[in-house]
Amino acid sequence: MNDSGGAEDPAMETLHADICVIGAGSGGLTVAAGAAQLGARVVLIESGKMGGDCLNHGCVPSKSLLAAAHVAGLPRRAARFGITLRAAEVDRVALAAHIQDVIAGIAPHDSVERFEGLGVTVVLGRATFVDTDAVVVGGRRITAKRFVIATGSRPVVPPITGLDQVPYHTNETIFAETAPIAHLIVIGGGPIGVELAQAQARLGARVTLVEMARLMPKDDPELVAPLRAALAADGVVLREGTGVVSVARADHNGGIEVHLAGSEGTTETVTGSHLLLAVGRRPVTDQLDLDKAGVRRNGAAIEVDRRLRTSNRKIFAIGDCTGGPAFTHVAGYHGGIVLRNILFRLPARVNPDLIPWVTYSDPEVANVGLTEVAARARFKDVRVEKLDFSANDRARAERRTEGLIKVVLRANGTILGVGIVGPQAGELLAPWCLALARGLKLSAMAGLLLPYPTLSEISKRVAGNHYAPRLFSPGVRGLVRLLLRLA
Repeated sequence: MNDSGGAEDPAMETLHADICVIGAGSGGLTVAAGAAQLGARVVLIESGKMGGDCLNHGCVPSKSLLAAAHVAGLPRRAARFGITLRAAEVDRVALAAHIQDVIAGIAPHDSVERFEGLGVTVVLGRATFVDTDAVVVGGRRITAKRFVIATGSRPVVPPITGLDQVPYHTNETIFAETAPIAHLIVIGGGPIGVELAQAQARLGARVTLVEMARLMPKDDPELVAPLRAALAADGVVLREGTGVVSVARADHNGGIEVHLAGSEGTTETVTGSHLLLAVGRRPVTDQLDLDKAGVRRNGAAIEVDRRLRTSNRKIFAIGDCTGGPAFTHVAGYHGGIVLRNILFRLPARVNPDLIPWVTYSDPEVANVGLTEVAARARFKDVRVEKLDFSANDRARAERRTEGLIKVVLRANGTILGVGIVGPQAGELLAPWCLALARGLKLSAMAGLLLPYPTLSEISKRVAGNHYAPRLFSPGVRGLVRLLLRLA
């Protein structure tokens, strides 16, 4: 948080609220808007830009960049349709302007003016706790019946030797880059690293991606395999299982040298024009003086129970600052749970098994619920149904058969989790999210009537495959023959 808070002054102005929200990102805005519209007195504090990381540095600019990269990549993929397109020419200045234009179009929805119009008191500045029920922001003291901390996270800057001597990007700076990118070296092979590596490769940069473990280490390896192949096809050089020893300026061309760990203590040097760090995110909680509020942390993350209450029961924490999945939709989900707890006194709780996550690469990788490994650790009767996108007629028509749907369930048909890698995987995940949230069994998906030809038919077909052996068993065939004779 930017602006400095101040020590208490007996003469300072005091604001009293029902709910004080610290942080105007997705989660904080959800709580502030909902509470104000339900009649609560709300103070919203933000030290940076309204809209938080998602609007300004994350989801919105990244998806705007990916949309441009998709267009730039069309010439390479057009040949499979018998079409020849001229190679794309990228204007980096216009590209950065496109991204900022998309942000500007969404920003009014998250603006100070909108929230003041809803009746929220918006205070710009850095909040610090001075008591269990009070914070100070600049020259104001704010007390509240309940506080909600929604301060988000920031990119991790790893302790790599020499990093303080070279320029580098994170997701907070890369989208404003207007200079040509000749060779981008990406450190980190998680969702952010993968999305940006592929996008920059399609926009004309050479890209080397370095990952200490394996690509997308938190995802099912079976779903990652088609993505790995797609990245290679886009020209991304993957260095999995490779650590970074140090970085330095390249003397001969002003670039950046990244020294990689080789076998038996050797090192290998990769030289690029730009460096991007994508090794994770860290909760932003260090400047809140949480000790004065009696709020415990685990490292940088605020400790919460399933109702998102901290060790001080007057204070809740939501979103990235709790150290859980760092997704915008999770922060919004948390916001809804907190509103039910504070305003309606309902013991609403987080259900981590319902949280979906998507990597917006091409192909996309989408998940909800338990992975196969997690399911087998919890249950003994786990079943898995899989189907390639090559079994889907729409995918064949669009020459997009590089995909897989994987459904994890119990023997009685209870759905435990679904993973999809393929075109529009994030959109295809929606009915599975509903099925999990409502406790539907696989038979509900198998019985859907869906339009033909659509990619969504793959969900119905993989569900139907689960029941096919039972439906076409000798016993059922015998019953049908008997009924036909009786007819």
